[in-house]
Amino acid sequence: MMKPTVDPLAQLTEIRTIMERSSRFISLSGLSGVGAGLVALAGAGIGHWYLRGEYGPGGFLHLLESTAAERLRLLPFLVLLAGGMVVAALVVACFFTIRRARAAGQQLWGALAQRLALSLAIPLVAGGVFCLALYWQGATGLVVPGLLVFYGLALLNASKYTLDEIRWLGLTQVVLGLVTIALPGAGLLMFALGFGLGHIGYGLLMYSRYER
Repeated sequence: MMKPTVDPLAQLTEIRTIMERSSRFISLSGLSGVGAGLVALAGAGIGHWYLRGEYGPGGFLHLLESTAAERLRLLPFLVLLAGGMVVAALVVACFFTIRRARAAGQQLWGALAQRLALSLAIPLVAGGVFCLALYWQGATGLVVPGLLVFYGLALLNASKYTLDEIRWLGLTQVVLGLVTIALPGAGLLMFALGFGLGHIGYGLLMYSRYER
């Protein structure tokens, strides 16, 4: 009786797949992206509503040309809004990621997850401080582009520890940030497009490919 022939190429492919999966944190949920996108859209809506109440229909455009005293007066609200959005997005992301990690039997806070978090955190913190300095110095029109670019770089930096789709989302954010430099008046719209619709589109794609 002849023994079944083993395909060396198939074996190598399988080994490579196993090694790639073991070296990447694959428990990120597409629903986390959808949730983060909805939070961003809500935050952009709240910001638009608040600035409209302060300055009328052209509230965001007025902010771009505001005086130092006006920027200082608005700073607590903007920081509170940004902080609330970050916390809400993290809560949503953690909820769906924990649920998927448990279903996949993957360790949630292992070495891979820690490297992923650190790779995200360094550019995000640096970008947040840099954008706050831009606002403080009066370069308000560069704040949204800076947020998009630094966030995109953070995703690119972290993409080597997770699924490849993160890299494309990061590139999208960087491109939108660079485009927004030339369109400062559309900053709030580009914020909603990048952080809101970008995340929702990415999340739906991830959910369709890996979770449905």
